[in-house]
Amino acid sequence: MPNTYTKIYIHVVFAVQGRQNLLQVQWRSQLYKYICGIVNGKKQKVYAIGGVADHIHILLSIKPDIALSDLIRDIKTSSAKWINDQKLIAGKFHWQEGFGAFSSTQSQLDSIIQYIHQQEKHHQKQSFKQEYQGLLQKFEIEYKDEYLFNWID
Repeated sequence: MPNTYTKIYIHVVFAVQGRQNLLQVQWRSQLYKYICGIVNGKKQKVYAIGGVADHIHILLSIKPDIALSDLIRDIKTSSAKWINDQKLIAGKFHWQEGFGAFSSTQSQLDSIIQYIHQQEKHHQKQSFKQEYQGLLQKFEIEYKDEYLFNWID
C-alpha cells in the first residue's frame, strides 16, 4: 500500500490448552525463536517474547495489510505443530482457544519489553488469572469469566 505509514504495537497473550504447565524451560527459547520466524515470515516484527510454563506474551508490531487474528492463528497452529513434530511433550500439544491483544504506544515499549522478560519473577507474586484479568480491566475490556481461559486455581 503506497503512501501508508503505520506503527501498530500489540501485546498478545495466549495460553496452553487446559492451562497445563507444558512449556518447559529447556526448550522454551527454541519455541520463541520459532515463533519469531513465523512472525518475520509474515513481514511483521517481534519486539519481545516470553512467558512461563502455561502461557506466553508477545510484543509485536503489525502492518495494516494483515489481520491480527490471522497472524495469531498462524502462530498458534504452526508452533503447536512444531512442538508436536519435535516430540517435546508426551501426548499432543494444543494452544487454548482465544487470545488477549492490547494496544501499546512507542513510549510504553521499554516497560512492556521488561515486563515480558520478567514473567518468571512476576508470576511468583501473581497468578496468570490475576494478570490477565488485570490487563482486561486496565484496557477497559468487558468480559465474562465463563468465556476466559480455563483456569487452574
